[in-house]
Amino acid sequence: MSISEFSQNGTIYDLSSMSKARYNSFEGIDLIRFCIAVLGCALFYSPLVPTQEKSQAGPFTPPTAIFGFRDPGPELKAEKTFLAVPDPQLAREHLQFLTSAPHVAGSPEDLKTAEYVLEKYKAAGLDAYIQQYKVWMNLPLDIKVEVVAPKGVTMIGPSPEHVSDDPFQDDPRILPAYNAFSPSGDVTADVVYANYGRLEDFKKLQEMGVEVKGKIVIVRYGENFRGVKTFVAEQYGAAGVIIYSDPWDDGYFKGDKYPKGPWRPDTAVQRGSIQYLFRYPGDPTTPGIASVPDLPDSKRIAPESATDMPKVPTTPLSYADATPILANLGGPESPREWQGALPFTYHVGPGPVKVHMALKQDYQFVTIYDVIGMVRGSRLPDEWVVTGNHRDAWVYGAVDPSSGTAAQLEAVHGVGQLLKTGWRPKRTIVFASWDAEEEGLIGSTEFAEQHAKELSRAVAYFNMDVAVAGPDFGASSVPSLKQYLREVAKSVPSPKGGSVYDQWKATAEKKEQERRKPPEPESSSAPAAEPAAPVQHDVRVGNLGSGSDYTAFLQHLGVPSADIGSRGPYGVYHSAFDNFAWFTKFGDPTFVYEQQMARVYGLEVMRIASADVLPFNFQDYGKEIADYLKAAEPKAKRAFGEQAPSFAEASKAAARLEKAGAAVLQLQNKPLGDPGGMNLILRNTERAFLIDGLPDRPWFRHAIYAPGEYTGYAAVVIPGVNEAIDKKDLPTMQQQLQLLTDAINRAAELLERAK
Repeated sequence: MSISEFSQNGTIYDLSSMSKARYNSFEGIDLIRFCIAVLGCALFYSPLVPTQEKSQAGPFTPPTAIFGFRDPGPELKAEKTFLAVPDPQLAREHLQFLTSAPHVAGSPEDLKTAEYVLEKYKAAGLDAYIQQYKVWMNLPLDIKVEVVAPKGVTMIGPSPEHVSDDPFQDDPRILPAYNAFSPSGDVTADVVYANYGRLEDFKKLQEMGVEVKGKIVIVRYGENFRGVKTFVAEQYGAAGVIIYSDPWDDGYFKGDKYPKGPWRPDTAVQRGSIQYLFRYPGDPTTPGIASVPDLPDSKRIAPESATDMPKVPTTPLSYADATPILANLGGPESPREWQGALPFTYHVGPGPVKVHMALKQDYQFVTIYDVIGMVRGSRLPDEWVVTGNHRDAWVYGAVDPSSGTAAQLEAVHGVGQLLKTGWRPKRTIVFASWDAEEEGLIGSTEFAEQHAKELSRAVAYFNMDVAVAGPDFGASSVPSLKQYLREVAKSVPSPKGGSVYDQWKATAEKKEQERRKPPEPESSSAPAAEPAAPVQHDVRVGNLGSGSDYTAFLQHLGVPSADIGSRGPYGVYHSAFDNFAWFTKFGDPTFVYEQQMARVYGLEVMRIASADVLPFNFQDYGKEIADYLKAAEPKAKRAFGEQAPSFAEASKAAARLEKAGAAVLQLQNKPLGDPGGMNLILRNTERAFLIDGLPDRPWFRHAIYAPGEYTGYAAVVIPGVNEAIDKKDLPTMQQQLQLLTDAINRAAELLERAK
């Protein structure tokens, strides 16, 4: 899943057999590499292998000062040592091992990847262990989709994923393409085409007089989370759902398809979970508590009672298998904006195409494996800085998630070399390799629920799902961390020359005119989802919705969070072709972006773990909330007319937060005495935004950010207010506006106590 997870621009990870002999630990030849790097420290900022692209910027100049440090000298020295360590060749070896076999969560192959990560954590000097959880999941026993009418139209799927030249496509361990958390079912019905399966698409069918109830709905991937497609289809009475990948979104319409190019080939299928993550993620049977192996059954809820479990059978198809269905649909022509890239006019049906879906799912409790590695802080060991990447994959997962795991391991490598010099962070660093993220953010959610008490003192959570799908760096976070991420990016050299920040900003400026929507194909187009407020004239840092492992930390526990990645043309998301062959041909052939991401990832963790003063910026937070309120108020007036409540008190609270944040920023720049009290306030301010829970989904407790009920991945800002407006629910909107105002005032009041 991604991040943030995306549907068409996902992440690619593939595994080919990798020899463990060369890198059994960070000893031996690695120590030699390290010494060479230190001796050549004047040059270490340059990539360690030839760059993939000609330099587009001047030489990299490291910073001489860091926000949050009274004396930046020791930190700059540690960072310089760290940045010399991550090695493209070692990242390649990690990726090759991790993608050497399909490794769906809970499988024997998945356990082997956990053991590999554990070995690397321990070799680096981390206090590491494997944490098991017992969770409710499904695997496919038999998946069949066939056209049974009209006569003469034949399709029996899903077809095997196959291209002319791929070394990994025929592995017998590849599971049939399926959607996690789909129920079993045997359905035969006429087909209706519903575009992207958004709420507005189903409303349009209703306006057109096209009946969905009792039909099998075929929708294309993109524009929203796949689980939302099933959720809306369920509301409209559909008997089954087929989700296919249209070449318009990530196939030949974008460019050459794999293996000639990076885009989705005809038979590639996007797997993925349809769990209703917008209700709650994690093990469906244990919302709010951890699914530890010895948890009594009495503490679990029955799967059939779980509100995040879909009720409509759902399965994915390739566009090769979807073509006979769509090409033979009758009924009205689809709205022209619903037309995809297949070579015929799309109609909406119903019929005359009739499809038989027979899905047999094997549901059971499965053991999954998180790997946890800790570096105990020297002064504030109870304050955790947590950083994670998930390890499980639908097939090989070269981009998603193994590029992230490989980069994380090289960051761990760097921290391990620092530990040998006697360095220690002030705060405890927790590295995590999550399992079962793809099924529903399960490993991270269970860990967060298990360690809620310890995480009440956590400083931040840093996520990296898809580390590398291409050369374009990007980030999302809470507003208080956005400037921090920019500053970290200024401290890391880019393979293209200059800093990561320089290239990030140049790319953003180049794309600004052509980009009119968020870059993730599954991001929201629903009215409740607002873009990040442009409070600074600087490179954009996005907002956090859901779809990756920061969800439980931020939206359930209120831990300030961030997510980073590097993107590019990537059309094989969640297919068998997201493998080592694709990655080394299209993703990062020389692994210099793996090196870059290891450096950024490690630096963002190291710096905040040792900061004298925590580098949160709540002035920007107040500005962003003010912009969210300005966008929501006219929507409320359109929805409720004269009955619309005033936003004056909420706007006043946002201005108060901005003012208090600005005052604290002055103290952060020139701290006097012991900064412990101010740090406590800064650490707890994010938690002031927590409420008892959003309407109808109490697991989500953050008043400012949540995944949208009808978007799934994309962030909905001030969600209680915006979603009540969308539903035209005035009493709920009034209640949520007051709760929001109170939360903003709590945060401002905390900051006003800082000295």
